[in-house]
Amino acid sequence: MPQQIPTTLFQELIRTKIITPEQGENIQDIAKKEGGDLGQILIGQEIISDEDLATLKSKLYRLPIMHLADIELSHEALKDVGENVVNFYKITPFGKENSVLRVGVLNPEDVEALEALKFVAADKGLTLEKYVITYKDFNAITRNYRTLSGEVGKAIESLNEEFDKKVTVAPGQGLEEITAEAPVTKIVAVVIRHAVESRASDIHIEPFEDRVRVRFRIDGILVIALTLPKNLASAVVTRIKILSDLKIDETRLAQDGRFSTRLNDRKVDFRVSTFPTKNGEKVVMRILDPLSGSIDLPDLGLDGRSLEVVVRAMAKPFGSILITGPTGSGKSTTLAGMLKRINTDDLNIVTLEDPIEYYVDGVNQSQIHEEIGYTFASGLRHILRQDPDVIMVGEIRDKETASLATQAALTGHIVLSTLHTNDAIGVVPRLIDMGVEKYLIPSTLNVAAAQRLLRRLCTECKLKVKANPAETVIIETALKDMPASYQKEFLSKNGYEIHKPNLENPCKVCGGKAFKGRLGIFEMMEMTTEFEKIILGNISESDMRAEAKRQEMITMFQDGILKVLKGVVSLEELLEVAQAGESA
Repeated sequence: MPQQIPTTLFQELIRTKIITPEQGENIQDIAKKEGGDLGQILIGQEIISDEDLATLKSKLYRLPIMHLADIELSHEALKDVGENVVNFYKITPFGKENSVLRVGVLNPEDVEALEALKFVAADKGLTLEKYVITYKDFNAITRNYRTLSGEVGKAIESLNEEFDKKVTVAPGQGLEEITAEAPVTKIVAVVIRHAVESRASDIHIEPFEDRVRVRFRIDGILVIALTLPKNLASAVVTRIKILSDLKIDETRLAQDGRFSTRLNDRKVDFRVSTFPTKNGEKVVMRILDPLSGSIDLPDLGLDGRSLEVVVRAMAKPFGSILITGPTGSGKSTTLAGMLKRINTDDLNIVTLEDPIEYYVDGVNQSQIHEEIGYTFASGLRHILRQDPDVIMVGEIRDKETASLATQAALTGHIVLSTLHTNDAIGVVPRLIDMGVEKYLIPSTLNVAAAQRLLRRLCTECKLKVKANPAETVIIETALKDMPASYQKEFLSKNGYEIHKPNLENPCKVCGGKAFKGRLGIFEMMEMTTEFEKIILGNISESDMRAEAKRQEMITMFQDGILKVLKGVVSLEELLEVAQAGESA
C-alpha cells in the first residue's frame, strides 16, 4: 500500500520526525491557550529555524521562497493591500510588475487568508504570485508599511491648515474637545506604538524654542526618534494628560499619572510624568510592558554559581534575598524572574510594588500609593495579615521597612527586595545603617546580590576579533583573580577572541543599532557560617572580600569578562558600565 502523503505542515513535521506526536500535542495546546501561531512556537522553542521551516513549507506547498535580501521592495505593491489585512492574515505584498502582484504568505494552509488575497486581487484587476516567506522577512516588510516619521508626517499635514489659521476656542469648548481631534490623537498613538515595537523602555517628549524632540530609550540608550513642529507641543502634551487623567489646565506643577492601551492583542501600561520647563511641559512615559512570560533567570544573564546560589536560596523555607544596584539596573526584572520561578499553586505570594512593572499570573500584586499613606512600610504590615509564604517588597527605603522585612524573614517567610548600594558586600553595612540589629542579619539574610545591565551584541552582525595587547591584559588580570575552575576553562596562552559591535554596517535584525536587548552581570554573596562570624564580630570590608573569595564568588566585572569571552557583550561596554576597579 503506498505511503500516505501528509496534507498539513503539522503532519509533515511529525512524518519527518522534527517533532514527536507528544510534542505536537503540547505545541497545539500552547497555540490554543496563547492564541499563537504554530510556526512561531516551533521557532521560539528552537525546534526548527525560521529558514528551515520556510524550506519545509516551500516543498510541502510547492511554492517558491522569497528572501528579502534578494529583491528590491516595491512600495507600490505595499499600497495595494491594506495594513489591517496584512496584520490579520499574515500576508504581505513585496513586488509588482504590470498586473502581477507578488505576495509573501506565512501560512499557505490559511484558507481565509488566501480568499482575502483573491478578493483584493480581483478588486484591483491583478494576478497573484504566491511565495513562502520567513517570519523575519515578514516583520521587516511590515515595518516598511509604517515608518514613524512617515505616519506622523501624514497626521501633521492634515493639521497644517488648522495651525496656519489662528485657532480660536468656541464658547463652552474645552481643551479636551480640541485635542480629541483625529490628527493629534493619531500622532500620540503612532509615537506610542513605535516605541513599544522598538522595545523602548521610556518615551521622552521635550519642548525647545523651535521644535519638540521625541526620544526613545532603547537598551538603556536615548535615541532621537522624531522631531515635531513647536506649535504641536501643547496639543500633544494635553492629549497625553487626557489619557492619564491629569489636570490639563495645570502647567506650572509636575504631575504623575498612568494609562493603559492595547497593542497587538496585549495590554501595555504607561506611567506618565510631566515636568515644567521654560519652553513648556516635558513628558516622560515609562512603558510598563506586562509580558513576563519570557522572563527566565538564565535569559537575564544569570548562570553558573550565581544561578545556583539564587535557586538554593529560593528553595529555603524562610530568609531574604536582597538585590542591589542603581536605578535602571534591572533589579525589578530579576525579581519578576524569581517570582515566575518560585510561583506554584501551594504558595501565597504577595507583592508591594511602585510601580507594578511585570504582571505575573497567580501572584497577588499591590501598587503603593504614598500620596494616601499606603507606603512600603504600611503595606508590609497589612501583608503579614494575609498569610503569605513569599513577600516581595519593591524597595527597602527606610528603617521601618527594613525592620519589618527583617521580622518577616525571621518568622517563616521568603522575602525578596532591593536596596541601593554599590555591590553585594555593601548590603550588610547598609542594613546596619538602617537600624537592623547585627545579630538578626545572619539568621534572616540568605543572599546579598548586585547587578548591572549591559547591551547585548546583535547575534547576526557582531564582529569577531583578536583581543589586542591592552585588552588581553584586562582579560587575563580578571581571570587570574577568579576561582581555579574559571581559570582552567578560560585562561589561554594563545590570546583571546572577542566580539565587537558592527557599528559601520549593522544589520536589519538589530534595526541598524549593532545591539539587541540587554542582559545582567551579577555577583552573589551567600550567607555562610564564616560570613556570620564576620558580621557578628568587627565587620571589615577586607574580611568580607576574603570570605567572598573563599565562597568562589565572582564579581560583576569578572562575570562581565566571562560574558565577553562567550561573545555576548563587548569589552568596551563592560568597561563603561563596570570598571575594572570593581574586581579588585
